[in-house]
Amino acid sequence: MMNSKIESAFNDQLNAELFASYMYLSMAAYFESQNLKGMAAWMQMQAQEEHIHAMKFFDHLIERGGRVVLQDLRQLKTEWSSPAEAFKDAYEHEQFISGKINDLTTIAREEKDYAAEPMLAWFTEEQIEEEASAGK
Repeated sequence: MMNSKIESAFNDQLNAELFASYMYLSMAAYFESQNLKGMAAWMQMQAQEEHIHAMKFFDHLIERGGRVVLQDLRQLKTEWSSPAEAFKDAYEHEQFISGKINDLTTIAREEKDYAAEPMLAWFTEEQIEEEASAGK
């Protein structure tokens, strides 16, 4: 059974990953409206990847006897002044997610939740790729 602090933090991260998927879909829709098909396709792939990330947290919670608590997603930005602004927002969001993963790692270590560390190490590596991809 997971301790309540880890369970809560993982549910927050699950929500952040779902939000990221939702955000990338919003960006894809924006790019479609601008007839920027390649950018829209890239954002759709990012949305799918973020959904997979969310499901990793979902599954981890379930497998360890935790309870999944889905949260409301807030209203998203739907317009950007330029494609560059959308990609800047994507990059900044990936930096935010990297910080959240670092915070989760700190909490897991403080709580001596060694079962969480392999998954969090995977996410740490994944965020290096995510930031590099969004930054380019």
